[in-house]
Amino acid sequence: MRIGIICYPTFGGSGVVATELGIELSKTGNTVHFLAYKMPVRLDISLENIHFHEVHVPDYPLFHYQPYELALSSALVDMVKLHKIDLLHVHYAIPHAYAAYMAKQMLAESNIDIPIVTTLHGSDITLVGSHPFYKPAVTFSINNSDLVSSVSESLKVDTLNLFNIRKEIKVVPNFIDINKYEKLQTTCSRDNLAQPTERIVSHVSNFRPVKRVHDVIDVFAKIQKKVSSRLIMVGDGPDRKSTEQMAKDLGIGDLVDFVGKSNDVYRILCSSDLFLLPSQKESFGLAALEAMAAKTPVIASSQGGLPEVVVHHSSGFLVPVGETDKMASYAIELLSNDDKLHQFKVASFTRAKEFDIKKIVPKYIELYKQAFD
Repeated sequence: MRIGIICYPTFGGSGVVATELGIELSKTGNTVHFLAYKMPVRLDISLENIHFHEVHVPDYPLFHYQPYELALSSALVDMVKLHKIDLLHVHYAIPHAYAAYMAKQMLAESNIDIPIVTTLHGSDITLVGSHPFYKPAVTFSINNSDLVSSVSESLKVDTLNLFNIRKEIKVVPNFIDINKYEKLQTTCSRDNLAQPTERIVSHVSNFRPVKRVHDVIDVFAKIQKKVSSRLIMVGDGPDRKSTEQMAKDLGIGDLVDFVGKSNDVYRILCSSDLFLLPSQKESFGLAALEAMAAKTPVIASSQGGLPEVVVHHSSGFLVPVGETDKMASYAIELLSNDDKLHQFKVASFTRAKEFDIKKIVPKYIELYKQAFD
């Protein structure tokens, strides 16, 4: 099968999942063409059956905002015709599903009928999509896709509650490559990250307000009063500077390392003793799953799709949003007990194996088959 994948090329969960999905599909004899405004961060185009096409948006002074959706639709038409694409898998309702629908209509003029599978990831629904300005376009894009999936049951419910959706939404969760994590465990070293007597607490996000990174600092400030520890903050975004200042104001600036965006997240996760994710909302919580795959238990908010990933009192703990005292209490309980921490690390990895790429990708292949019916 010749599959076109349209995604955001950034460090965010949707782009990572789309990229890993395409790579796995290419290993089973499918030819995969990626289309985006730049190369996805985890894409290796030297791999067999993998191709990348860049969307070029001409800069015309006439336009105050350059029309990316038009450029994307035109690029989709060209890619489908030139490479005889069989199916389009678009990640994010807007602008990708919207542009795919426009491309489908243009292709119909040439008697080409191409199915569209749309995967909803979260902020395209709960943040951007629910805005009154975009809501009609999102509703239209979903209803005019041939098949629709969401990454969690929680997101499916949110979508049905927020929009007038006629399409059935199938739940296909996000995934990780367990084999990759198992191989990397032999190279895991914490020597340069902390002292031998210190516990390592970590957090990975885009530092947007929805991630509540100030809560991470608040929780860690409470942890380090009881347990010798360090905090590693991975990522960048609008709340980074204020978070750095908060750490300094609390007198723990020397115990918190802000490392920015990193392609070496796994080394940090596998060296960590605990992962914090106090988000206001997570449609799935890929960062939590990646931590668990690295044998790191997670303390997260009990919102959105996180309860579908983290098992309370087993692979971590779930706490209502904003209850930093409770988060810190659970963290101290875990970090102070070697046996219990080991038990949670084992349970985290066991839980993560349920989301292995080998188990999830066949569900997408089944969706593709249904799209042709």
